[in-house]
Amino acid sequence: MIMFVLVCFDISDNRVRYRVNKVLQGYGVRVQKSVYECPLLGDAAFRRMRSAIEKHIHAHTDSVRYYRLCAACIREIRCDGSGMVPDVDSFAVV
Repeated sequence: MIMFVLVCFDISDNRVRYRVNKVLQGYGVRVQKSVYECPLLGDAAFRRMRSAIEKHIHAHTDSVRYYRLCAACIREIRCDGSGMVPDVDSFAVV
């Protein structure tokens, strides 16, 4: 199953934050300092991404959230200011 995942994080350590950013760059597009849109993740890729991130973060001080969005949800995304809204028709979301 292909999914669109929004990843948000709050990481206190600069080195850990840098490493998590490097992982996420391989899976999605940075839309804010601590927010990535990962539009074409299969189940295996999602598990690999989470596993790679979990290796770096500190469970008691850091937070990473993964939001799976359906096609209807993506169509409702609105963006004010700079930035682009994802084009749901350019990929399959299940």
